[in-house]
Amino acid sequence: MKPKPGVEKTAGAELGLVERAMRDVRALIRSEELMPGDVLPSEAALAERLGVSRPVTREALRGLATLRVLDIGNGRKARVAMPDASSLSVILDHTTYSGRLSIQQILDVRRTLELRTVSLAAMRRSDADAAELLTIVQAMFDALEADQGAIMELDIRFHEIIARASGNLLYSILIDSFRVITRQTWAIGWRSRGNLENRTENIRCHERIATAIMTQDSIRAEAAMSEHFDSAVTVLLRAGVT
Repeated sequence: MKPKPGVEKTAGAELGLVERAMRDVRALIRSEELMPGDVLPSEAALAERLGVSRPVTREALRGLATLRVLDIGNGRKARVAMPDASSLSVILDHTTYSGRLSIQQILDVRRTLELRTVSLAAMRRSDADAAELLTIVQAMFDALEADQGAIMELDIRFHEIIARASGNLLYSILIDSFRVITRQTWAIGWRSRGNLENRTENIRCHERIATAIMTQDSIRAEAAMSEHFDSAVTVLLRAGVT
């Protein structure tokens, strides 16, 4: 049953108010120079300040929380959130599911990003970053014949540390957003590698990347990352993932 025209008009008007309120809250954050962790005024105070009802203000806050602009919940006042990749992950997942973006297209974009992040990481990494990458590689070797799920999570963490070590928060957010796709395709690629020798070589490639970052050799790091993506593309194509 279609909604009555008056109902549609009312719903549309309310949605417009919510969207306006979301923009106004973001403007308030900027004008007040609020940083992650800072508390916003109460819902009632915000409603009065924005010139909208409390229900509209509540929906605006929920919308901004979904986008990870705010943290809300547990009866606390809304706080400015630390930026993360969660909302971008949802967009990537939905775009892939709807058929507008293929896995190979994602890999193409990701490869471009990660060739840059690994080069920057080699130049800018901290000693702690380098040590953690090598620790992850050893953990991957240790789990090789026991826990494929653990290797997948270590693999995801490996790439996220490299992005973080690049020193550019946007790279970190973009690379973190790919984890939702990685968790959907990783097991396919692992099975496609077929045997222990090929799977061991995959981890050795991670080791070459980590070693190049440790020695701050950006050229070797980029070459090893390129090799890694060549392999990832090939095994997924072999498994029929296009």
